[in-house]
Amino acid sequence: MASQELKLETAANILKLLGDKTRLAMVKILSENECCVCEFVDLFQMSQPAVSQHLRKLRDIGLVKERRNGQWIYYSLNAAYPFRSFVLQVIQGLPSQQYRIEELEAQGKRISCDS
Repeated sequence: MASQELKLETAANILKLLGDKTRLAMVKILSENECCVCEFVDLFQMSQPAVSQHLRKLRDIGLVKERRNGQWIYYSLNAAYPFRSFVLQVIQGLPSQQYRIEELEAQGKRISCDS
């Protein structure tokens, strides 16, 4: 999909969505990894419904996409999102969140919902 012209209102809406610390961290993580809801529950020490609400907001604007594997849903950044390059510029200067994924792996909780 070709990149669309970014209007001020669109940019404001994206920035408002990313203005939440949890969603901002989720987007940074998803820029580096595909994650399951259960992993976000462990990463953020939040309930599954709370995590799902954050992900729903990101999915509703098309920024993230989901992939189903049985009863589990995996999320990743949507490469076809028309303002993806803008979002990547916003999160570019943020510290990597890879350490969080590595901590999950060390605890044996990475993609723990596959079984």
